[in-house]
Amino acid sequence: MSHLASREAYRHLVDRLNRYPQGAPPSEVLYKILSLLFTPQQAVLVAALPVRPFRLEAAAQVWRMPLADARRQLDALCDKALLLDMDLPGGPLYCLPPPMAGFFEFSMMRVRGDIDQKVLAELFYQYLNVEDEFIVALFATGETRLGRMFVRESALPPELSTTVLDHEKVSEVVRTASAIGVGVCYCRHKMLHVGRACDAPLGNCLTFNNAAASLTRHGFARRIDAAEALDVVQEAQDHGLAQFGDNVRKNVAFVCNCCGCCCEAMLAAQRFGFLHPVHTTNFIAEIDAAKCNGCGRCVDACPVAALRVEPDAPAPGAASRPPRKRGVLDAGACLGCGVCVKSCARKALHLAPRPARVITPLNSAHRAVLMAIERGKLQDLVFDNQAFLSHRVMAAILGVILKLPLVQRALASQQFRSRYLEALLARQ
Repeated sequence: MSHLASREAYRHLVDRLNRYPQGAPPSEVLYKILSLLFTPQQAVLVAALPVRPFRLEAAAQVWRMPLADARRQLDALCDKALLLDMDLPGGPLYCLPPPMAGFFEFSMMRVRGDIDQKVLAELFYQYLNVEDEFIVALFATGETRLGRMFVRESALPPELSTTVLDHEKVSEVVRTASAIGVGVCYCRHKMLHVGRACDAPLGNCLTFNNAAASLTRHGFARRIDAAEALDVVQEAQDHGLAQFGDNVRKNVAFVCNCCGCCCEAMLAAQRFGFLHPVHTTNFIAEIDAAKCNGCGRCVDACPVAALRVEPDAPAPGAASRPPRKRGVLDAGACLGCGVCVKSCARKALHLAPRPARVITPLNSAHRAVLMAIERGKLQDLVFDNQAFLSHRVMAAILGVILKLPLVQRALASQQFRSRYLEALLARQ
């Protein structure tokens, strides 16, 4: 009987996770992951929490417990990095982060003894790298993506260095952050436990602003200053790692230093490149065929396998000589990170502007609303406290309205998705 009650607790938690635009498709593996991270009691409590950030009083109300008891429960969840707390005037503001980028990663951003991280890593590997449903839902559903590439600033030619915007630069994210934390790379830590890790540095997962403040406060990351963070980025770039981060312009929460063999985003780009699972930079690689000798260094450097080497067509009268090799770019797969540019000793690669500028959401609220519209979950953001019957009823009604063809077309319009919605959120 207790087993059935526990199962029901985790089922409600899964339902709660999937009311947010970045959800987690249910599977037996997911239930095992959640049972390692949450106790049954914590699963029940978290399942009742609002989707949007909330105050202590809101949690106490939905949990029907005194403020002091609710505060203890919230603090315990934050101590496990299952919730994030933001220290704001008037008291902390809490939020349940999505599984990714969120509490899945946080669970392995430090070495810990309260859970079996090897078992957890094996479950993560099964759920994310063997089963496809979660990765497709996360990276390849809708148009608005969780993350984007940052351009390697040193790879830009002088004539383009003035065209790159501040939000496209990791250096600017570092310099303007209110707090910075560094922890263990979840992806390589996971792969280490399953015997698939590369030799890239482990301690370079960067978090910023409110996320960094919460994770450092609870010991899941180490607080560092901007100078050390720039050193972390430089070391990662020296190892050929690409920078993938939060797909927002303001208050970036994370920047990962990614390899092509371990990191979830880069693996998703390789597996589902035709679905464009990662937002590109505003630049794209180009090959100077006259300089390229087909050495293949760029092929080894590219984190998403967008480059290959092929034999050139033989020149007339040169059929007896071996054909010359050239680098070939798959423009549809190129993320514009610039890692390949720095690998080319002959300077046969350079970055060029993309024909159309990539639009990055203003902030996490903007991104969440866009993703909710695309995934049919806007009603869950509008009526996000599903603990109340009235909210569930209104969410169901709005969900029906949003399925009407005229409404869907209006929500999908570029005007609504960009200028109107951005201006509205900028006033908040």
